[in-house]
Amino acid sequence: MSLESGLILSGILFMIGLTGVMIRRNIIFMLLSVEIMLNAAGIAFIFAGSSRADPNGQIMFLFILAVAAAEVAIGLALVILIYQKFKTLDIDGISFMKG
Repeated sequence: MSLESGLILSGILFMIGLTGVMIRRNIIFMLLSVEIMLNAAGIAFIFAGSSRADPNGQIMFLFILAVAAAEVAIGLALVILIYQKFKTLDIDGISFMKG
């Protein structure tokens, strides 16, 4: 694949993830959308690095994978705590942060 098609794929995946974060009201789906956005950024790094024959894109993707793993662990722990407290995963139903 060429650099342009890889970046277009990355942009489309990022927009799908962003749309999922903006539209979905369920916390689990929002976390999945953030994962899609992180993978889109990783794909962009890999394509940019491979176009220059530079391994830095793959190294950055490994860092992105580490951040994604930490996000999943912390995010799922928060989801479990929120569900235990409010018995729902709907963002609109959880209004404890309103002033």
